[in-house]
Amino acid sequence: MIVKKLREKKQWSQEQLSILSGISIRTIQRIESGNRASLESLKSLAAVFETDIETLQKEIIVIDKNTEEWKAKPWWLRFNLVGIRKRSELVFIENFCIVSALFNWLIGTFSEPKFLHFAPVLFICAYLCTWLIRKADKYKVW
Repeated sequence: MIVKKLREKKQWSQEQLSILSGISIRTIQRIESGNRASLESLKSLAAVFETDIETLQKEIIVIDKNTEEWKAKPWWLRFNLVGIRKRSELVFIENFCIVSALFNWLIGTFSEPKFLHFAPVLFICAYLCTWLIRKADKYKVW
């Protein structure tokens, strides 16, 4: 995904990057969609972008909330991502809600029935986190 960001920053098409790097367009498409790249492909891309291989292997996951691009996102998306800087934070919240819901459901079923009331709420929270992650991915927030 960082390859796509670097390519777009230089305003290159995939075809231009293919010519400059000597990598096929299909390989570039696979790398940009999140598939692993070979060491040779990483070396070629690092040379073209004048960076190191480690930089290419990292994912850009931090939201820069000071840009005009961020301000152009829908208000409801920006509102729901208040306090969230990284995709991994939202994934953590989602997983926490799922585990908590399962725990409450199990405890409520076998021990304390009052815990059963929390399970549906936590499952709904997990679903909303999943939905928000999907929408943020669609709007290319990360």
